[in-house]
Amino acid sequence: MIKNKDDLRYYLKQDMLNLKKSGKPKKTDIIWKYEIILRYHEYYHNKEKKNLIDKIKLRYYSNKHRKLTVLYTTSIPINVCGPGLSIAHIGTIYVNSKSKVGRNLRIQSGVTIGGAAGKDGLPVLGDNVYIGSGAKIIGPVKIADNVAIGANAVIVKDIVEDGTTWGGIPGKKISNNNSWAYIADSVLDEYKNKMGN
Repeated sequence: MIKNKDDLRYYLKQDMLNLKKSGKPKKTDIIWKYEIILRYHEYYHNKEKKNLIDKIKLRYYSNKHRKLTVLYTTSIPINVCGPGLSIAHIGTIYVNSKSKVGRNLRIQSGVTIGGAAGKDGLPVLGDNVYIGSGAKIIGPVKIADNVAIGANAVIVKDIVEDGTTWGGIPGKKISNNNSWAYIADSVLDEYKNKMGN
């Protein structure tokens, strides 16, 4: 969670690296712009002591985030995704605001991460998770670190085995390949160093 300026800088740097961007977004770089707005919205929302300028900026970034969510049909709420978020393609992405996602998520278009009717709880995803186009993660499921979820898979049960690939409806393990091919080397190296690999 972004709590201060240092956190904001760190999250933006990790997002930029996993998106394989450098510096400020270009005019046509809508994904990087969306992620910047998301992170500034998080920062001003979470800031404990807000002066008048902070309140104005919070309103600005909140409104901008809401408008881009509608425009791009991409709903990623604040305080859900850890650093290193990488949206591969904008469009029809829905993440429930009470879900929790670790660092270095790589997410494609058409993905849903949300609740299931009649069940309490929402998905909790580990670090370095890759989610293919059209995949759905539904209900109170936990996804281990370094997991790849294939296109159009429907995951309704926990994935407890680290470094595996899942696909199908309902989702089943299809290989022992991890998600690292989809995560930028620069953020993955930091993760490996942190974990002592």
